[in-house]
Amino acid sequence: MAKRTEEELLSDVERRLIDEFTQLPPTAVVAAVDQARDRFSGSKIRDFVPLLVERRAYADLSHAAI
Repeated sequence: MAKRTEEELLSDVERRLIDEFTQLPPTAVVAAVDQARDRFSGSKIRDFVPLLVERRAYADLSHAAI
């Protein structure tokens, strides 16, 4: 089984969050994912970046959706 790339995993994160936060425009979700991703741009170990990005973006979007 081929290992999925970080880009593929982050695309999945965007789709999940867009589906979760239907009250927000998709562009806001993409921006939150991009912003969270930027926080980890200097990380040398990349294995957990998609998970950390999803958690950060989810938290940010939860506050925005209130």
